[in-house]
Amino acid sequence: MFNPRQQKPRTIAQRTLKGPISCSGTGLHSGRKVTMSLLPAAPNSGIAFRRVDTGVTVKANYRNVTDTRLCSLLGAAPGPRFGTVEHLMAALYGASIDNAIVELDADEVPVMDGSSAPFLFLIDCAGTIEQAAPRRAIEVLKPIALDDARDGAAIEIRPGRGFAATFEIDFPTPTIGRQNLSLDLGPDAFRQEIARARTFGFEQEVAALRAAGLARGGSLDNAVVIAADGSGLLNPEGLRFDDEFVRHKVLDLVGDLYLAGAPLLGEIRARRTGHRHNNALLHALFADAANWRMVELTEAHFAGVSPVAAPVHADAGQ
Repeated sequence: MFNPRQQKPRTIAQRTLKGPISCSGTGLHSGRKVTMSLLPAAPNSGIAFRRVDTGVTVKANYRNVTDTRLCSLLGAAPGPRFGTVEHLMAALYGASIDNAIVELDADEVPVMDGSSAPFLFLIDCAGTIEQAAPRRAIEVLKPIALDDARDGAAIEIRPGRGFAATFEIDFPTPTIGRQNLSLDLGPDAFRQEIARARTFGFEQEVAALRAAGLARGGSLDNAVVIAADGSGLLNPEGLRFDDEFVRHKVLDLVGDLYLAGAPLLGEIRARRTGHRHNNALLHALFADAANWRMVELTEAHFAGVSPVAAPVHADAGQ
């Protein structure tokens, strides 16, 4: 029953950084040294990437993704490009940053340790501030499902109060095997359960990737590497989570979907998917205005959100 005394949930304000902050590192695929700066930005301006060597700016938007081979890349040749944006985008989601400018002096975001945790630390060091504008979110109104017969991948999004994901991976090596994870993905849960999960790869693929101009900056300092004989990991420190592999796939999913331009309110189910499928889901979602609407984000949308062990029900939010 409606209680007239019950207060309306507080609208969440947009956030940006208190001030600029920089770091340097290596591009995962280019292998080049790169310096990155994060700068505050005005309300309602969103996230944008800017090359300091050319002055070209590209919005962090799914429509600007031009390559999804092992990363999400913004911009197109011969102009400036911005590669491997997904780990940073996931960190910006985890820090509830709506507006920021990302400056780079090379064509790729530094990989750091292969996770989102260093970027969250960088943002926390800079600090964040509320802005005089309500935070907006994209509420999913209709189920959208995509299947890829080529690789057995499938991804769907359904209406839901907050942002949640159920993800399954299945690799033909006992080091990974089949892993499942179901999580409510409010920003706090992302920080606690997902942000530290590192990217991963296979020793036997390294030479071919480098010949194709990829993974030239990869090392045991920024990736989990599975031994060619399937006997285990090359990383002496081991895993950060028993299921770090599927957690990193969720990290990529969060970063790719934050390219929608605002947080999503919906429930994701994904099986064996990657950057290409994540981007295709956003194209399908926004292909019809009846699939979604923009709403002001309130505290109630993520109230009580925490990791859950049970799978997300397919009919949730209906």
